[in-house]
Amino acid sequence: MTTMTSSSLIAVAATFLALINATANAQNATGRFEKEIAAFEATDRVMPSPPGGIVFTGASGIRMWKTLAEDFPGMPVINRGFGGSFTSDLIAYADRILIPLKPRVIALQPGSNDLANGKTPEQVLADFDAFVKKVCTSLPNVKIVYLGINPSPKRWDIRDAQQRTNQLIEDHCKAGKNLAFVDLWSSSIGPDGQPISDFFISDQLHPSRKAYLVRAPIIRPFLQPF
Repeated sequence: MTTMTSSSLIAVAATFLALINATANAQNATGRFEKEIAAFEATDRVMPSPPGGIVFTGASGIRMWKTLAEDFPGMPVINRGFGGSFTSDLIAYADRILIPLKPRVIALQPGSNDLANGKTPEQVLADFDAFVKKVCTSLPNVKIVYLGINPSPKRWDIRDAQQRTNQLIEDHCKAGKNLAFVDLWSSSIGPDGQPISDFFISDQLHPSRKAYLVRAPIIRPFLQPF
């Protein structure tokens, strides 16, 4: 009987994850966000952004950051967040709303929706790696900044998976090229060890203005080129 080596097991696992991710990407390309994506494309046709900007993307936490330009004064920030999105959605639409902008930095915060809908931290990591590879094929010099998953009262029950995902992606960024990880967890936890309640709007999931004001100076240094 043949015994598989650890390296063989890792290769099999990686192949399995790749198949899962390919299926997810195909499903996400069916038009679930077509209205939002088409609106971004229309904006870019009417008011094209000069190359070298800083693009923020992700789910509702980014989409709802309406004061992005105010919170990052003097920086050419562009918001390309669309609510309810998964990491695989960012892969599916990168060549329509991210890559054409030719940014020098892409700051993304996906992952929480993925976990809440049953993905494992390892699958989120695999999706993030696929995103990096797709973007860097077209933009080899872009800096990709992963904004770590933050805790929230609404999803406190999946905090272990969120922290595991953060650790996997932080380690991946440290080992990669032109990658950076921003810890947003620590600043969202109060002295009682719980998420700070007024960092969230009434749904206890999405960030409040206070949360954005705290996050901006933490993120800002990471938006500079390497």
